[in-house]
Amino acid sequence: MMKIEEVLSRIHDIGIIPGIRTSSGQDAHFAADAVASGGIPIVEITMTIPGAIDTIAYLAQHIPGVLIGAGTVLDAETARKCLDAGAQFLTGPCLDLSVIEAAKKHNVAMIAGALTPTEIHSAWQAGADLIKVFPCAQMGGDTYIRALQGPFPKIPLVAAGGVNQQTAANFILAGAAAIGIGSELVPREAIQKRRAEQIRELAKRFLRLVTTARLRLGPRETMAGSAVTH
Repeated sequence: MMKIEEVLSRIHDIGIIPGIRTSSGQDAHFAADAVASGGIPIVEITMTIPGAIDTIAYLAQHIPGVLIGAGTVLDAETARKCLDAGAQFLTGPCLDLSVIEAAKKHNVAMIAGALTPTEIHSAWQAGADLIKVFPCAQMGGDTYIRALQGPFPKIPLVAAGGVNQQTAANFILAGAAAIGIGSELVPREAIQKRRAEQIRELAKRFLRLVTTARLRLGPRETMAGSAVTH
């Protein structure tokens, strides 16, 4: 099991959190393998997948070296089950303080969902390690992330919801520490038709977009460093 500092460091270094939303555990395993082989050894298994917790347990055992997280975690009981299954980080689409508390209790990385400035501040005060701003695109996209950088320059934000190849770099340039990507990185059809090469190519493409945008920004404080200075 990776330490929380190592988990946060990897998320920062890669800058991409792939959200896996599939109809079965087998599909999730295929998607996770394809994403990892494309250079992104991180996957977020959403609770909307049938048997999601069993899938987390299976992947934690069978894909060494890949960071397995649990997504769409809406309550403390689900959080506990995910952590027992081997999840190394938790994420949610909304702010739930009990989930943050569960993550802190087990010393596991927490990416709390939030949308408004009040929610972002509350999540950070509660001890979240990163704040997932969701849904971003519907709130103005990268301009919203840029606006949040004013009052919250030290809070690492993950832009999620509507991130695609056209917008990914802009979110990084606006100050996002990372981006959350779902079907734009792991298309449902590519999973169903077992097109691993398509997913690998998309992973490489998104990595290039993030890397290039970060080079334009220049040196910046590491997310892991800022994430532990509440």
